[in-house]
Amino acid sequence: MNENIKNEEYTPDLINLTDDDGNEYNFEVLDRLDIDSGSYLALLPVYDDPKKMLDDSGELVIVKEEEENGEFFYSEIEDDDEYETVADAFSDRLADFYEIADE
Repeated sequence: MNENIKNEEYTPDLINLTDDDGNEYNFEVLDRLDIDSGSYLALLPVYDDPKKMLDDSGELVIVKEEEENGEFFYSEIEDDDEYETVADAFSDRLADFYEIADE
């Protein structure tokens, strides 16, 4: 066995988001993308219940990172063109690492 190989344990980058109704959701950050229009995160829902995970659509959640008065928050991308541009960029980047089906 090669002594130079370290046993690295994977620890996901997890974030917790709260919607306008106060519901909390957990996500794994799969990737971060900085482009001219801003900073974005590609997220995958994380579930405590394996059944909920199986029922999930498997679609990525993409949010925009914004800053206001030194505080960072995440928001929905409301502009369809901006969303398509960012989603395409993430799909291209993540296709090398994950199996993503084109729809």
